[in-house]
Amino acid sequence: MLEQFMMGLGVVMQPSVLVYALAGVVIGQLIGVLPGIGAITAISLLLPITFHLDATSSIILLAGIYYGSQYGGSIASILLNLPGTPSSVVTCLEGYPMAQKGRAGLALFIAAFSSFIGGMIGVALVVAAAIPMASIALRFGAAEYAMLVVLGLIAASLIGTGSQLRSLAMVLVGIALGLVGADTTTGFYRFVGMPELAEGISLVSLAMGLFGVSEIIRSVNSEAPRQTRIAVSMRDILPTRAEFREITGPILRGAGIGSFFGALPGTGAAIASFMAYAVEKRVSRTPGRFGTGHLPGIAAPESSNNAAAQTSFIPTLTLGVPGDAVMALMIGALVLNGVIPGPRLMIDQPTLFWGVIASFFIGNLILLLINIPLIRLWVLLLRIPYRKLYPVIIIMICVGVYSHRTSVVDVVLTLGFGILGYLLKNVRFEPAPILLGFVLGPLFEENFRRAMLLNGGDFTVFATRPISGTLLACTVALLVYSLASGLAARRRARRAAPPS
Repeated sequence: MLEQFMMGLGVVMQPSVLVYALAGVVIGQLIGVLPGIGAITAISLLLPITFHLDATSSIILLAGIYYGSQYGGSIASILLNLPGTPSSVVTCLEGYPMAQKGRAGLALFIAAFSSFIGGMIGVALVVAAAIPMASIALRFGAAEYAMLVVLGLIAASLIGTGSQLRSLAMVLVGIALGLVGADTTTGFYRFVGMPELAEGISLVSLAMGLFGVSEIIRSVNSEAPRQTRIAVSMRDILPTRAEFREITGPILRGAGIGSFFGALPGTGAAIASFMAYAVEKRVSRTPGRFGTGHLPGIAAPESSNNAAAQTSFIPTLTLGVPGDAVMALMIGALVLNGVIPGPRLMIDQPTLFWGVIASFFIGNLILLLINIPLIRLWVLLLRIPYRKLYPVIIIMICVGVYSHRTSVVDVVLTLGFGILGYLLKNVRFEPAPILLGFVLGPLFEENFRRAMLLNGGDFTVFATRPISGTLLACTVALLVYSLASGLAARRRARRAAPPS
């Protein structure tokens, strides 16, 4: 494996190929900074260019755009509370409060460093475990995916900074919003009040509204203008030794979670980042600090989504199974170049396979070298008075949302979700779990119905299959632990209360 990887490294280091790796990550970073545009839009626009390139250069360019956008998405999330990509939604929860405290530079450094380490771990796992992880992914059927999603939905109730009951209610709201549109099995329309909703509610529209527009409404209505101390010296950007120790565990745990979810077809970086945040909050000794600008809450999701971005190429290249729409475009680019992805790709096209894998290593290194010097420049955005900044942000949101599906209805929905997010925050309901319910709800419905059809309506299939049974046991254990810890906390509070 190491010899093959070194061969791929030799392919990438050729000047003609290195130029495309550099162009891909730079374009991806810029796309990630712009809210709502997303990697899929950029890759779709650049797909015709690949007609004039060889297969290796084409995939290296498109892959660089994909994982480069993961880096760029955290910048707008931290500075403006605008998730540049769906996977950077979680970064808003901790990154933006840090920016409000005048520590935007440190937050950006932690995001870039965690992304780099997560990406490198993902690359190492791809090199060492591409074939074994592909075989594990092949064992996941409908029942396994359904139980995996249930585990994710239960864990989502731990994401919000308020009570778990409120977070669970928000997950249910997200699931309800995910039901809008055409039924995946029968094709019948559900809750479609107008033709524009036949394809369902756009994730971009929902994320931009709940986080971007709601924050603009809150900031404009606030009595005091936003006062942020601008930190541009390297001393303020670099973390202390204690802060480095604090983020080491979250980075490693996030990379592990991201690598696992990335290798599973149909999941992806967005789900991995939510799961990493939920796990980090559960294992933390100070869960009350989450939502106030806690470094592990930035490190874990950023490490996770970049590790997932790397390992998501495992099912794409080794099985020919796309994990999401971006990976489907990657397969399309390969087919256009006369290459059929699948189990024989590693044998028939070793220079392409290992060249693409090695480009991940080079691309992540380039992104780290680009991001750290630019941190001081990004932080200068906070010097712009907010009253001058928010009209520009509104225009960027509208352009980004409209360009996603060229729908005016999506723009109107974005504004509506912004008002909803503002009202929810006023009554102490965190909107973040809505996003996970929205993403995972349709995935659960599809796999649950498929499992029922394949097994004649037998519910025991979820407990009798080894992987799905293990996931079901983990879900039950998580529920029991959450209930027990909640009751214990209530008893402690009752004992500590003074007698009436």
